[in-house]
Amino acid sequence: MEWLNYHHLLYFWTVVREGGVGRAAEKLRLSQPTVSAQVRALEVRLGEKLFARVGRRLVPTDVGQMVYRYADEIFSLGRELVDTVQGRATGRPMRFVVGVADVLSKQIAYRLLAPALDLPTPIRMICREARAEALLAALAVHEVDLVLADTPVPPTVHVKAYSHLLGESAVTCFAAPALAGKLRRRFPRSLTGAPMLLPGEGTVVRRQLDDWFQANDIRPAIVGEFDDSALMKAFGEQGAGVFVGTTAITAEIRRQYRVQPIGGIDAVRERFYAISHERRIKHPAVVAIAEAARTGVLKGGPPGA
Repeated sequence: MEWLNYHHLLYFWTVVREGGVGRAAEKLRLSQPTVSAQVRALEVRLGEKLFARVGRRLVPTDVGQMVYRYADEIFSLGRELVDTVQGRATGRPMRFVVGVADVLSKQIAYRLLAPALDLPTPIRMICREARAEALLAALAVHEVDLVLADTPVPPTVHVKAYSHLLGESAVTCFAAPALAGKLRRRFPRSLTGAPMLLPGEGTVVRRQLDDWFQANDIRPAIVGEFDDSALMKAFGEQGAGVFVGTTAITAEIRRQYRVQPIGGIDAVRERFYAISHERRIKHPAVVAIAEAARTGVLKGGPPGA
């Protein structure tokens, strides 16, 4: 295995942090040619240019910016390691990396994660958003501490992880005020022929909605399908059609998107899971999230609230 020369990485990190080779050389108490040579050695090792010259300044390239972010994390963890071993308080917030499945609404993700920010120990929360499959792969190699998703770990995904149900909610139909006013009176029959904005195919809520439409002989006019729930709500805000949102966050949806509830669909349920490495949750942030969920963090008012 070829190892990275961390002295080279340190010199590069210092150049970026100090804003130039001259200042970095002063900080490191080395000559400028020595620092420049070490940075060039790192570029050769990585096979990439890390700086571009803009006028008289050296500016990190895209690769250079990525390398700097890694270096910053590496050296921060190194300082924390020494402080921890020597019994000193680190003074650094506890790092908590969360993967949020892209099908979850941003308001629900915030509602679930917010309790972690109220811990006595400061938290540095790092949120990654992606498809659930990608996040579970990251969980498997310990790149994230927790995944929030709308389904438990599927049996087809071979990852050693445990799914903890945080809560569930029915859904409510929303629309811009004029359209909501027309459809509310005869809901849900009024949805037949009404313009409808739906979650993308394959999502849990979409499958339930399709079954509910069929069971109740309701045939909406589907005008849009969206993988991004925020984009779907933005279309609904502009009057493009009816969309469904989590009943537990009715107040937030009304306020943010200036829409009105039409009626609730109790038969369609959204469930929210915390997926972790541990069968018995130990991470303080995950414990706080699970305990808040048990005490009703997802309880919302009625659709007309």
